[in-house]
Amino acid sequence: MRSITKTIIFSCSILLPAIAFGKCIGDQNSPYPVRSVYVVPQMAASQLYVRWSPVLEKVGLAAGICFDLTIVQTIPDFERELLSGKPNFAFMNPYHEVMAYRAKGYLPLLADGKNQLDGIIVVRNKSKIENINDLRGAKLAFPAPNAFAASLLVRATLAKQGINIEPIYVKSHNNVYRSVIAGDVSAGGAVNNTLQREPAEVQEQLRVLFKTSGYMPHPFSVNPKIPLKERNLVVQAFLDLAKTDEGRRLLDGIQMPEPIPVNYARDYQSLEGLGLEKFVVNSAN
Repeated sequence: MRSITKTIIFSCSILLPAIAFGKCIGDQNSPYPVRSVYVVPQMAASQLYVRWSPVLEKVGLAAGICFDLTIVQTIPDFERELLSGKPNFAFMNPYHEVMAYRAKGYLPLLADGKNQLDGIIVVRNKSKIENINDLRGAKLAFPAPNAFAASLLVRATLAKQGINIEPIYVKSHNNVYRSVIAGDVSAGGAVNNTLQREPAEVQEQLRVLFKTSGYMPHPFSVNPKIPLKERNLVVQAFLDLAKTDEGRRLLDGIQMPEPIPVNYARDYQSLEGLGLEKFVVNSAN
């Protein structure tokens, strides 16, 4: 299993910086310009394409908009694109929303109203580690430095408890779980939403050691340059999709089984008070 984990991480490292899977997903005859959609790469690019493309196809057809789905190689790559203001729409973690709001005024449109986002620390199912105090001096895998619940919240919590660890960044949640299973690290930081979407054979080899407080999940956000009419069309198309069984199944695949409208002041501004700035790694330069 150790060699499998290294292979997964290496294969991610040789991908092109960004993969544009479709220059027009949705309404081929849209009167609007093609709008880019960037998705934070919590999973492998192929998995994200399989999950997001059918959703954007239906949303695009309903809204009369054509989407260009782009998935970059790593979470830091995503941050650089986001903070430069390149995406028209983006699915990002909650603290990315804070960063993007401050940098370019990105506005959250929708998030899942069913499940809160919890940061978790996982260990191997048969590990002798029983509580977070046992992690002192240990190697922990994280998807990226600025992953909100999986990394920032977990690292901040451990620091407040005086627990020093050695962080290892492995590019995706998929790789976190497999690094823990392989024994490359003692534990790993992730989120409940991605663990629930792992195959049963992966979940059964892991145990949740610790869970953070819950927060509003990842928002689907918009660049403020996009006209209000288009924003409203997209929001309504997502909400209508959630009214069908097939739609809810597709939306569950992108971590939004029950999308609800959100806004910055009510749902994300409170994150500014968590004191996470000192744990943020600036990768946008």
